This record gives sequence, structure tokens and C-alpha cells, in this order.
Amino acid sequence: MAPFRSPLEWPGLDGAAERRHSLFVIGDAGIEVRASLPGVRFAEIDADRLCYAPARALTAGTAVNLARCAVGYFRRVEVLARVGDDDYTEAIRRELCRIGAAHRLVVEPGVPNGVSVMLRDAAGGGEEGGPGVRLLVVQDEPPARRLAAADVRAAADGIEDADVLAVDGYSLLAPASQEALHEAVRTARAAGTRVVFDVVPHDIDARLPASCVLPVLERADLVVSEAHTLARLLGHAPPAGGREPRDLLPVLDRAVSGGPLWLLRFGPTSLERVLVHQRGRPPEAYSTGYAPGTPRAGYGDRLTSCELYWWVSGG
Repeated sequence: MAPFRSPLEWPGLDGAAERRHSLFVIGDAGIEVRASLPGVRFAEIDADRLCYAPARALTAGTAVNLARCAVGYFRRVEVLARVGDDDYTEAIRRELCRIGAAHRLVVEPGVPNGVSVMLRDAAGGGEEGGPGVRLLVVQDEPPARRLAAADVRAAADGIEDADVLAVDGYSLLAPASQEALHEAVRTARAAGTRVVFDVVPHDIDARLPASCVLPVLERADLVVSEAHTLARLLGHAPPAGGREPRDLLPVLDRAVSGGPLWLLRFGPTSLERVLVHQRGRPPEAYSTGYAPGTPRAGYGDRLTSCELYWWVSGG
């Protein structure tokens, strides 16, 4: 057996020397406003506060964020997302074209695009000494929650032609998008397209019972998750102090009868290291390269894109 080689060794976080394979992504697409607040801690704010800090608006969402990084690895990246019908719609379409991702945007007439606001404070040192605390405010009921199974069926050829389908847990948060996610997974499985499931939001255990998430875990070929999230979801004690979550592995094997490859994020901020597990194989761990002072926004998508290419290329 060849020695284990982590995704950070090859292909690395800066993209692949040769872009191969195709990725079909289903998720959110909208507009996000981001700002970091140096010298400010949310816990200490007890009155109105005016802060001058770097702030920007950009096209974002789970599908866009992953695609933006994945185009550096995959020969073809395609995005399916339901969006609104307003002045932002063309901006979303232009951004996907700019990064080189093909898109199948389903425009819902008469509704606004989803808008989110992400603020990060300086708790723990901010960008200079730690990730800070993130406050993410997402517009209630964005168009992505209404992605329909019919939308997926209309894009079935893209899923069937892809090497990998990537979906995430946000689609489970509403009945329509949940049905769409299951339709996409069924389509992929029937076509032999491999399925990747990103277990987000990280507090999905507080939003949904395990019975809503387990069917997707059962049918996934690769699962990406913070170890804390899966532990809580399955009623197991989360790893303390950033420890390697090896005691979670038998819990996963008992709960999920399939044999997905698990990429479990862990460490002081759940982003520093990954434990790789698959039933019947010895686990391996590797560093993600994330360290204090590294900008956190977007790092997870860079890492996931790198890992997906590593996995579909045979590791």
C-alpha cells in the first residue's frame, strides 16, 4: 500500500497543475456584505457603536463560494441555484461567468435575491491573533430554499455528466430544497456520479433532527464536516480541547450503514486539522495549513476544493 499523501502535499491549496474532472454544485447564490471589526468584541458592546473598518459586498453563497475555489482544480464547474429577480441577478450571473463556472440559475420572478451580512469581531485577537467570533445574518427564506425537484430534473444531464455532485446541509432546512437535494442525490447515484455532502450549517444539529440528515449521509460517497457538528448530531460528546476525534469513528460507523469517506475537521477552531476515516481502513490525520493570522473567510472552501480534487483523483 502506498504511503498516505495528504491533499496539502498534493495538489495543494493553490490549485491543480492540471485541471481535470467535472464538478456540479447545488447550493446558495446571493449577495453578502462582509466586515471585520478590529478592536471590537461583540460581548463588550452594550450601546450603539459606529465602526470604520474594511467592508465589501460580493456575490457569495455556498454554491458560489465553493465554485470560486473549485475552478482552480476542476476542468468544468457547474452551478445550479435558485435566485431572485432584481438588480443583483445579473451581478450573480456575471460573477459566475467571471470565475469560469457554468451556471444554471433558476430565476424566481417577483422576489428579491438573498442578502446576508457577515461580521467578525476581534475576540481572540481578530485576524492578527485568532478567528474572532462570526455573526452571520441571512435573509429569511431566500430563493435557495425554494429550489424544487423539478429544477433538479431540468438540470439532470449536468449531474449525470459530472464526476462529482456537491450538496450541502442548507438545502435540508426547507421542504422544497430538501426534496430537491434528495432528487439530485438520486439522479447522481443512478448515473454513477459521486456525491459529496458538506454538513453545514455547523449548528445543523440544533435546527434538524438526525433523522433528516442521516439519509443523505447514508447515500454520500464523501462527507465533509466539523467533528463537533457530527458528534452533537449523533448524541456523542464533542471532542474537547481540539483533540483528535477518534472516539467518534465507531459512532459514525454504527449510525451510517454506508461506507463514505469522512473528512472530519478538528482543532482549536475546528479548522486546523482533518481526520480521514472510512470503515475498514486505518484513520489518517493531516494539517490544513490554517494557523492564527490566516484570513478565515474562504479558507474552508479552498480546503474543500483541494480535498475534492485529491479524492476524485485517487488520493
